[in-house]
Amino acid sequence: MTEPVRSEVSLSRLDPAAVLRARRRLQAAEAPSWLHQEVARRMAERLPMIRLKPAQVLDWSLDAGAPAEALLSAYPQATVRQVRTEPAAAASSWWRRWQEARSRIQAVVPDTVPAASAGLVWSNMALHFENDPPAVLAAWRRALQPDGFVMFSTLGPGSLAELRALYEAAGWGPAHVPFVDMHDLGDMMVQAGLADPVTDQETLTLTYGSAEQLLAELHGWGGNFSPARHPGLRTRRWRERLLQAWRERADAQGRIALTLELVYGHAFQAPDRGPAVSTETAVDLATMRRMLRAPSPRH
Repeated sequence: MTEPVRSEVSLSRLDPAAVLRARRRLQAAEAPSWLHQEVARRMAERLPMIRLKPAQVLDWSLDAGAPAEALLSAYPQATVRQVRTEPAAAASSWWRRWQEARSRIQAVVPDTVPAASAGLVWSNMALHFENDPPAVLAAWRRALQPDGFVMFSTLGPGSLAELRALYEAAGWGPAHVPFVDMHDLGDMMVQAGLADPVTDQETLTLTYGSAEQLLAELHGWGGNFSPARHPGLRTRRWRERLLQAWRERADAQGRIALTLELVYGHAFQAPDRGPAVSTETAVDLATMRRMLRAPSPRH
């Protein structure tokens, strides 16, 4: 068995301005992404594995979509707070309409989340929007109660292989930012102070009846946040070249395939570690001489 290719995590791997534009676009959409809602449903199917029944749920999905109905059904007595980048900006969006129909949902921004306040931190399809995943995992841990747990979903590096191949063949630079490998995410959870981390993945192959439909889907999921992407606006001629390249990848039935790797993870709140114990002991020269002159202890 070959070792998985580990992803490189850099604090400059995402363009913050591009991420902000995508989040605002998701917030202002007429409806949440069907993909994000489907992944939330699949993630909620894993909740019965955890016997804990949190009274406070913190939905840290940001602008990826409303909490899954299955999540609300699993914990009917829980108070659900949803972390959003700009709650006020959602006043006329689908999310505001959705929230008003469910009095249990409250909105907060990341900086106002109290420490040790959540029994469950739930994050659906949001971690690949983050420039610093280890810092986000640490924030999740701070938000957890002593007996709380984290459950998340995100995209893995097996996603969008067809898009990468198309860009590489045309010499168009990076098609998207690198996605973090699930093994690296497991390591990050441990480093953040979370206990018993578990990660797994599944692969979805989506098919589209037209290149236009595929591009609209990609746009609805986010966009290209790579700082190394083409710096200016693309032309209509370039867009037609892109559409034609997708059409050339269609099968005999005219269907175009796109692969997604979905990564799921969960972990528990770990007790605070005690002070670090040094693996080295410093002894000054005078003390060392006295130790050498002292008689050996009896055995």
